[in-house]
Amino acid sequence: MNEELLPVVDESGNLLGSATREECHSGSMILHPVVHLHIINSNGDILLQRRSVNKRIQPGKWDTAVGGHVDYGESVQQALIRETSEELGIDASTAKFHVSYLFHSDIERELINVHILRPYDELPDSYSREEIDEVRFWTKEEILQSLGKGILTPNFELEYTKILSTL
Repeated sequence: MNEELLPVVDESGNLLGSATREECHSGSMILHPVVHLHIINSNGDILLQRRSVNKRIQPGKWDTAVGGHVDYGESVQQALIRETSEELGIDASTAKFHVSYLFHSDIERELINVHILRPYDELPDSYSREEIDEVRFWTKEEILQSLGKGILTPNFELEYTKILSTL
């Protein structure tokens, strides 16, 4: 897994080269692209996944329905469809691109490509048990009550307050 090659990009998403996953997550701040998918049901509730407690980054926290790296040689759209299939077992080919933004933590710097799939009312039941401990739809009220309490990932909190709360 640590030898997985990721594209290195500039802030506009233009390919500059490649680096290993380990290099990108080592504090190097090498900018690499990721995909996030927000799944919203017909009631406006948002599907979140609770990250496995075995994950290196943000274990056990609630996060976007799908989040994953773009592999070297893969398009953002291909990564979105692959990651959604791997993590939730569903087809994301009808998801719509919403926005890209820069995110950084203590160990990495990402160009996040946000997509939205709606309305989608089914609760996935064949999700990846290696990566995800639980999935469920959250109401806006539940999300608002959880902000800033360490329950949600910083990525999701940022996306919710800056992007999703206006949908």
